[in-house]
Amino acid sequence: MTRAAVICGLGGWLPPRVVTNDDLPAGLGTSDQWIRTRTGITRRHRADPGSATSDLAVEAGARALASSGEPRADAVVLATTTPDRICPATAPEIATRLGLTGAAAFDMNAACTGFLYGLAAAAGLIATGAADRVLLIGAETYSCLLDPLDRGTAPIFGDGAGAVVLRAGTPEEPGAIGHIDLGSDGTGADLIAVGGGGSRQRMAGRPERDGERYLTMAGREVFKHAVGRMADSCRTVLKRAGQEPADVDRIVAHQANIRILHQLADELGVDRGRVVANIDRVGNTAAASVPLALFHGVADGAVRPGQRTLLTAFGAGLTWGSTLLTWPELAVATGE
Repeated sequence: MTRAAVICGLGGWLPPRVVTNDDLPAGLGTSDQWIRTRTGITRRHRADPGSATSDLAVEAGARALASSGEPRADAVVLATTTPDRICPATAPEIATRLGLTGAAAFDMNAACTGFLYGLAAAAGLIATGAADRVLLIGAETYSCLLDPLDRGTAPIFGDGAGAVVLRAGTPEEPGAIGHIDLGSDGTGADLIAVGGGGSRQRMAGRPERDGERYLTMAGREVFKHAVGRMADSCRTVLKRAGQEPADVDRIVAHQANIRILHQLADELGVDRGRVVANIDRVGNTAAASVPLALFHGVADGAVRPGQRTLLTAFGAGLTWGSTLLTWPELAVATGE
């Protein structure tokens, strides 16, 4: 019998501190209206000083395990661009804090596409029999990478975590992960990047230059790539599944910009109302974006059991990915 990875639990967590557009530094030279018009964002959550990505991940992971009805997992996969440390990986500590000591645990960095790459990794662990249950978490504290006076990034990104539990099942079940499309293009590596802190800078034998500790983004180029790459990836997955865009009930895409979400729907020829959006209240949470959008979509009733649901993301690298599934019935706590 073919083993498939089936979503059986879902959880999300946002740090309590809310930063509205009006709370952003005056030195940004922007306004609430400017940010809303260009991004669709009205607020975002920021972790308090002393918090780390693992703290958010543990909260989301615990909620996903509770949603699944069982407190166990054979493997923990953390998708993140903001690990607690460069070394060691953050996932083993998360596993231990969740009572999963002994489980396989590793980090995955595919930036904002990390959750889709994580789904592929989890599906592979289950398909090969290496695990029967996998906890996949997307968690970020992007506030630690932001120049507070860079209006190209500071208003956009927020902190948060989302998680799913996947179990071994059959391809015909609701929640089974279907065809997965993944891709990358390293020629665009500098379009979204943090220049300092890695081996490139350290092996050059020089300290970080001004600004290298911060995330930089070429917004216009990223916008163009994001729409095109996600649309092509979605079409690839749908073709493999023998489906058309019109057959999709909900699209849960990386929450980068409301205009990107709208243009993606237009590119695929589907009504914009089919695209799930929570960017107005959380901003861009990178690898946490897709699972948080699913979490809020389920809590709000926008994502319902039986709906054919298309997941897609695009991020630094450049990376992108998509998959298709029928959304299952889940018990999800609605609190953030």
